[in-house]
Amino acid sequence: MKTVYLAGPITGLSYEGCTDWREYAIKKLKGWGIKGVSPMRGKNYLLEEISVKDAYSEKVLSCSRGITIRDRYDSTNCNVLLANLLGAKKVSIGTMIEYGWGDSARAPIITVMEKEGNPHEHAMIRELTGFRVETLDEGLYIAKAILDI
Repeated sequence: MKTVYLAGPITGLSYEGCTDWREYAIKKLKGWGIKGVSPMRGKNYLLEEISVKDAYSEKVLSCSRGITIRDRYDSTNCNVLLANLLGAKKVSIGTMIEYGWGDSARAPIITVMEKEGNPHEHAMIRELTGFRVETLDEGLYIAKAILDI
């Protein structure tokens, strides 16, 4: 099954803020026979978090190493990397690293971001972006179009 890695900010957001759009994307992609892969999968223990930290040393999936190893695996093994950067208030360091990993694996990168004013606006992100759109639904449609072979 073809996969789309769902990259985007996590640190500083509520659990719901990190998962709501990803759950929506997973359902929509599933309808097209595509698997959406969330970095938040298996992390229901963060359900009550109002502001997710960058790492939780006591949780194997959420410690620094756990996050790095699994997110690198996901970013380098997906068929498409979709980064939802809409509404970001600050640069997501982890997502920017995932851009590099995804690009090194030659995964097409879809960036969902406002036309202007987003803190991720940067020359290197513009160059690594294969497809830039302004809504999540547009991004999901592009992923479908790429993988619909």
